[in-house]
Amino acid sequence: MIGKLTGRIGYRGSDHVLIETSGVGYLVYVSERTLAALPGPGERVSVYTDLLVREDLLQLFGFTTLAEKEWHRLLMSVQGIGAKASMAILGAIGPDGLAQAIALGDWSAVKAAPGVGPKIAQRVVNELKDKAPAMMVLPGEPLAETLADDAVVEPVVQPVAAAASTAQADALSALGNLGYGPGEAAAAVAEVLRETPGAEAADVIRLALKRLAPA
Repeated sequence: MIGKLTGRIGYRGSDHVLIETSGVGYLVYVSERTLAALPGPGERVSVYTDLLVREDLLQLFGFTTLAEKEWHRLLMSVQGIGAKASMAILGAIGPDGLAQAIALGDWSAVKAAPGVGPKIAQRVVNELKDKAPAMMVLPGEPLAETLADDAVVEPVVQPVAAAASTAQADALSALGNLGYGPGEAAAAVAEVLRETPGAEAADVIRLALKRLAPA
């Protein structure tokens, strides 16, 4: 399976790009948010990819971060969510927004995606709520471009515990060490980050503990 592509953008479409590498052009479908973040034709780019295989279709989807790719795979596991709906959700609120919406049980944020109704949005939140804590600490940085032109390689996926240290990841880890469950810790951290984006780890932990403390 193709896990990552590095090459030059041949052209940009409304929902896809052509990435040329080693003399081959790969048609890669992307979310609206990802498309806006990609460079123009002729520029180099690296994306994680996921291949959808059906009897009558082979379709490659591209993602600038590992978190976006893994959320796509989880969304596709929800009944009623296909590739189109998954990309619409990620394009509307992004992987960070999706993680926070699920942690907070905010299905209305998921429903904001084009073509996603309330029943499907509620199903996404209900079925993936136990996944949010682990997904919230996946690396969210875009892939660095490599120097070679021939890169069709599998990405090395680091375990969640080895993800880059962030305030969010540190706070979830600290709350877990204090005995709080993954779900309640993720919800508290999501609330804090929604109200105070960019907060340092110590502040996130302190504010989350206030929300978790008995009234």
